[in-house]
Amino acid sequence: MQPSKNFAVIGNPIEHSRSPELHEAFAQKTGISLTYRRRLADIGQFETSINAFFNQNGDGLNVTVPFKEDAFKSCDVLTERAKIAKAVNTLWKEDGKLYGDNTDGQGLVNAIEAMGWSLSHTKILILGAGGATRGVIYPLSQAGAQEIVVANRTHTRATQLVNDLAPHITNHTQLSTLALEKLTGHFDIIINATSASLSGDHFSLPKELTFDHAYEMAYGKPSHFLDEAKKRGVPYADGFGMLVGQAIESFYIWNGIKPNLKDFL
Repeated sequence: MQPSKNFAVIGNPIEHSRSPELHEAFAQKTGISLTYRRRLADIGQFETSINAFFNQNGDGLNVTVPFKEDAFKSCDVLTERAKIAKAVNTLWKEDGKLYGDNTDGQGLVNAIEAMGWSLSHTKILILGAGGATRGVIYPLSQAGAQEIVVANRTHTRATQLVNDLAPHITNHTQLSTLALEKLTGHFDIIINATSASLSGDHFSLPKELTFDHAYEMAYGKPSHFLDEAKKRGVPYADGFGMLVGQAIESFYIWNGIKPNLKDFL
């Protein structure tokens, strides 16, 4: 019998995290023996806390807000998608080196594909130009998106993000930007990566903007964005599938087994 592995999710605050229940469910389904706990780190004490975890025979850590950029800076080795995202949510040790990956974007791709929404040759609009958007553009491109448009209230920020990412997008995906107040055109999928649903801010989408599918990255909160999708009668989803998808990617990195996302939605 294999010894039980030791995992945790680190953040501040952390008590709301659903990662333990997800990883325990994956373990039950795949026959892996593990413990998975929440780990609170004080601001400014991230590195001390992760060192203590790995020194006490920790096998892997998930990282949540506000420490994903701290994790990025702490790693000895980064995956390509972590380098592009400039943030890390999955940590593990190999040969004494700290490895980091970012599974958020792949989690989004997995969630979208699990619903049967094709990403191949699609035109995608992403609302927002923050860290969440930075983390998903590369995986969406790898999954076959033909065009990705980033719209943001501060247009210069969207332009800066696209210019920064363009050299990494090598498989013919076209990147461009729009000002948030000038949204128009038709898109296969529109993704809300703004904090509007978390903050309760209201925003409406102009009639000149049309779309076939709507994805809200946040979950468990009322969403004006999804209300708009419902009114228009298009298929929609919130970010729970992305949460499960990114957790499955982390589980696979650590354990070499990939649970089926559809079993947990």
